[in-house]
Amino acid sequence: MDIPPKEQAKDLPHLPGIYLMKDATGRIIYVGKAKDLRNRVTSYFLSGRDVKTSYLVSKIVSIEYIITGNEYEALVLENNLIKKHNPHYNISLKDGKSYPLIRITNEPFPKVFKTRRVIQDGSEYFGPYPDGAKLIQYLDLIDRLFPLRKCGMLLRKRYSPCLYYHIGRCCGPCAGLVTQEEYKKHIDKIRTFLQGKNDELVKQVREEMLQASKEQKFEAAIEKRDLLVALESVSQVQQVQDFSSESRDYAACEMRMHLATVSIMQMRDGKIMGKALYRAETFGDETETLLNFLIQYYADGSALPQQLYISHDIDIELVRTFFSNDLKVDIEVEIPKEGKHYRILRMAAENASRDVEKRLKSKENPEALEELQEVLELDNLPKRIEGFDIAQLSGKFTVASLITFVDGNPDRTNYRRFNIKSLEGRIDDFAAIREAVTRRYSRQISEKKTLPDLVMIDGGKGQADAAREALSLLGLDDLPVVGLAGEYEDIHFPDSRPPLRLPETSAALKVLQAVRDETHRFATTLNQQQRSKEATFSLLESIPGVGPSRSKRLMQNFGTLEALLSATPEEIAKQAGVPLPVAQKLLKTLHL
Repeated sequence: MDIPPKEQAKDLPHLPGIYLMKDATGRIIYVGKAKDLRNRVTSYFLSGRDVKTSYLVSKIVSIEYIITGNEYEALVLENNLIKKHNPHYNISLKDGKSYPLIRITNEPFPKVFKTRRVIQDGSEYFGPYPDGAKLIQYLDLIDRLFPLRKCGMLLRKRYSPCLYYHIGRCCGPCAGLVTQEEYKKHIDKIRTFLQGKNDELVKQVREEMLQASKEQKFEAAIEKRDLLVALESVSQVQQVQDFSSESRDYAACEMRMHLATVSIMQMRDGKIMGKALYRAETFGDETETLLNFLIQYYADGSALPQQLYISHDIDIELVRTFFSNDLKVDIEVEIPKEGKHYRILRMAAENASRDVEKRLKSKENPEALEELQEVLELDNLPKRIEGFDIAQLSGKFTVASLITFVDGNPDRTNYRRFNIKSLEGRIDDFAAIREAVTRRYSRQISEKKTLPDLVMIDGGKGQADAAREALSLLGLDDLPVVGLAGEYEDIHFPDSRPPLRLPETSAALKVLQAVRDETHRFATTLNQQQRSKEATFSLLESIPGVGPSRSKRLMQNFGTLEALLSATPEEIAKQAGVPLPVAQKLLKTLHL
C-alpha cells in the first residue's frame, strides 16, 4: 500500500538537506532545502496553509531527500538541482542570465562590443546595462566616433584594408596603417566616454561641427551635429547619480498567491542603470523565493555588486558564505530599515508589486465568482469582497487589516488599517474584529460609500459571529459574512448552517483563500511596522530629557531617525519645541 506523503514526511530525519517532491508521473515538481528536513517538510501538511501550498500538496505523491553536511551545502545542492530538473513550482532563471556589458578586449588593437559573458583574460568590462536601448546607443556612438577595427576576434594581416577603411569607419590596423599608440588614443577616449566623462568629447565634436560649417562641408556638419545631440543625450542620462563610487544592487520580491516578481535595481559608479523584473510562478514564500532567486541570479559570477540590499529577512550569513566560498568575493548584504538605501529598495518593491498585481488582474475570475455566489447562496454576485484579519504579539501592537477584492482581484486603493484601541493589552480577537468591523462600516454608512457584496473574516465561526454582531448593531443584517479556517479550509457561517467544505480544486475556494492570504499578509506587515515604531520611541525616550510627549513631537516633525540625525540641534529645538541642550544631548547620544 502506498504511503501518503504526509506520513512520508514524518519519516524524514532531523538533519539538514534537500527534499524533492514528485507528482503521480514521478516528475520532480518542487525542490527545497532545510536545516531540519522533518520539521520543514511536515510543515507543508499543517492546517491553515495558504492556497498555493495547499495546491502544491495536492500534487505530491512521493518525497525523496538528500542529507547534507550543513545548510550551506544544502543551498548549493538545491541550486544545482533546480537548474538540472527545472521543477515547475520553483522559481527558475534561464542559464546565462545577466545584464549585457560592453567589453574592450585585451589585445594590441582591441575590439569593443556587447557581451553577456565575463572572460578573465584581462579584458575590460563596462556596465551592466539593464536598458538595452541605451547600450545600443552607446555602441552606435562609439562606432560613429571612433574608427575601430570591425573584423573578427583574430586580427589577420592584410595587404589592403577592407571597405570600412575606405568609408572612414576603420583605421586599418590589419594593413599596418595605424600604430598601437595611435589606436590606443581611441580606446582611451572610449574608456573615458563609458565612464561618463564626456565633456572633452562633446567639446571636440562641437569644434569639428563648427569647422565643417566654416568650410561649407554641410553634410559633414550635419553628421557632427547629430553626433553632438546624441552625446548630450547620453550625458544627461549619466547624470542621474548620487556621487558614490560604490556598485550596489537592490532586490525586492513581491508575491500574490503563486505569482512572484523580483525587481532588481542596479547602481554602478553612482548612476542608476535601470531596473529589471523577473517573473515566476512558485509555491515558496517571499523569503524563500528571494533567497533562491539571488543564488541563481549571481551564480555566474558576472557583474557582482559591492553591496546588496534586499527586501526580506533571508539568511544573510548563508548568502554571504555563498558569495565568499563559491564566487570568491566578499559582498555586504543588508536589509535597510530607513535612509536612502531603504528608499531605493522601496522603489524596487513598488515596481515588483505593480507588476505582480498587473499579472494577477490579467486572470479573469467570472466563473469563480459565479460558483462562489452559488455555494454561499448569495443574492448578488460577490464582485466586491472585503476581508479582515487581526495580528498581535502577546496582546501588544494589535492591528486589523481590511483589504478589498473587486472582480476577484486585489484593489489596493481600498486597503485600510485599524489600530485596535479597545483591548487595553488583552488578547481578544473577537473584540478586535467587532471594533474593526464597526469602525469600517459605520464610516461607510455615514459617508454613503459602497458596501461589499461579501465580508470574509480570517477565522472560524467565532470570528464570523463577532463580525455579524457588529454588523447587526449597524443595521446591516443582510450583509453576508463568512469565515475561512481549519485544516481543510472550511467556510464558516454566523448562523445555524454547518461548515461548508469545498474541493481543493474549487475556483470559489481559491478566491476566498486569496482574500484570506492577502488580509494576513497586510495585517502582519502592519504589526511589524507598529513594533518598529515603538522601538524608535523607546530609543528616543531612553535619552535624558526626552519623554513620551517630546519623542512624539520629534517623530511628528522629522518622521525618521535618519532625518533627525541630519538636522542641527537648533533645527531640532525650533521644530520640535525641545530645549537646545536636550537637542544637543539627543544628537550626541544617537551619533555614538
